[in-house]
Amino acid sequence: MANYETIKIDKSMYGVCGRSLTQTLEQLDPSEQYRGTSLEGTDAFQRQLKRFDIKVKGKNSDTVEKFFQTSSSAALFPEYIRRAVFTGVEQNNVVGDIVAATTKIDGLDYRSIASDPLDESKELKPVAEGAFIPETKIKIQSNLVKLIKRGRMLVSSYEALRFQRLDLFTVTLKQIGAYIGRMQLSDAVNVLINGDGNNNHAEVINVATSGKLTYDDLLNFWGKFAPYELNTLLASTEMIQSILALPEMQDSRAGLDFHGTGKLVTPMGATLIHVPSISGKKIIGLDKNCALEMVQSGDIVTDYDKLIDRQLERAAITCTTGFSKLFTGAAKVLSI
Repeated sequence: MANYETIKIDKSMYGVCGRSLTQTLEQLDPSEQYRGTSLEGTDAFQRQLKRFDIKVKGKNSDTVEKFFQTSSSAALFPEYIRRAVFTGVEQNNVVGDIVAATTKIDGLDYRSIASDPLDESKELKPVAEGAFIPETKIKIQSNLVKLIKRGRMLVSSYEALRFQRLDLFTVTLKQIGAYIGRMQLSDAVNVLINGDGNNNHAEVINVATSGKLTYDDLLNFWGKFAPYELNTLLASTEMIQSILALPEMQDSRAGLDFHGTGKLVTPMGATLIHVPSISGKKIIGLDKNCALEMVQSGDIVTDYDKLIDRQLERAAITCTTGFSKLFTGAAKVLSI
């Protein structure tokens, strides 16, 4: 395998379908060969940063200009941006807490599968010798998963950024990632409520007393999920306040968890997730293990040609994703 100091890097490495620059570099310079050395624990991209002595974080981080000292180091700049944006997505990644599976595709057309058996077929009944074995039918969904491109346009000039520290620039890029993550969560919530176009919208359960949430309503909501498990609740700011104001949430353990760590836990043990974008007085309940599939076309995409050539004025950073419901009954809406 090639030594990390001898690899020729150019913009053609970004044209490999379905792979980031880091993944392409890993094929040329596998991390396994550095076990037991001072470079153990680094990936191929980090070794290239070391090769060109580029420090991207810390108070002694370099300026943006450091990437453009050579043509090879300039080719690392789009990957640096992609990784910083991805870190922002991951740090604010609530979507990862509600999807059962993530599917990556290279194109834009994708049909998911569905299996939502009738109540009587969900039970594992004894099968007598020679008797018919109950069936679970798995089928391809009628409609394609709707993929939505989310992103931001990087609008600046190289002259404005060249002397900025990379540590500070990374903070800005992470905020772009946080924006993408919030928009993906909004798309996921929309699919959970309204379905993915395959006649699988969520069942709506109304509270017993109109306009007021009670603990009995939550218990009734919990009971509606069998045989699925209600392990996750998504709620707006107003509805989280209503849940936390319930007398049953005033016990010492719930109070200590919330005041000490900020972690929200409902009386039934489900994880409570704050989603400000949910409109109206609704609480979304789901079994995160089987309710939702995330479909992602490629990875975070940057306009690498423009970035390498220092044309930052209109450089796009995008991510294309969609969501598909797996088991319709695994997600329900409690309406207040």
